[in-house]
Amino acid sequence: MNILKRAKSVNTKEKAISNDNFILGKDETLLPKFTRIFGTKYAVNVYYLRVQKPELNLTDSCINIYLPMSFRNRHNQDVLDVILLKMYTAIAEKEIENIMEKARHTFGFAPEDYEIKKMNSILAHFDQNSQSILINPYIVMYAKEIVEYVIFHQFCHLKYKTHSKKFYEMLKMYVPNYETLARQLPNMKY
Repeated sequence: MNILKRAKSVNTKEKAISNDNFILGKDETLLPKFTRIFGTKYAVNVYYLRVQKPELNLTDSCINIYLPMSFRNRHNQDVLDVILLKMYTAIAEKEIENIMEKARHTFGFAPEDYEIKKMNSILAHFDQNSQSILINPYIVMYAKEIVEYVIFHQFCHLKYKTHSKKFYEMLKMYVPNYETLARQLPNMKY
């Protein structure tokens, strides 16, 4: 019976190879193997296909990245990093707008503007000079509740420039469990 199962899997592989967009193989050398989107864990799989340019397919549990076969013998870590950054930026551009709108209604005021911008070790930052909020696209790796907390934190900076007692009183009024959420962000600035 085991032999029959093995034969069926070989036939399946042969059918896949006859397809015009057949998979040459999975690249196990690239990192990350897993990542998160809004706190949900996704496997990151990189395959080489007959495609003209890199493609990304997001499923319920996987992020499948398809690279052209011509990329096969190259070091593609930088390519993977750029693709994931573009994915996070696209998600952030869509989802952050909704959270910003919720914050505008909740607080009754808003910053001059906000910008999605990659920053090292910083999830978000309120720029006093431009009166705008900078948001790291990688923030969407965290649960939506944490993303909302970080943005509400930045809104509080519109009224209080420093982390004063009044700042934290205001934050607690809008995010009563902010201390619990803050503990989930060790070593991150915002």
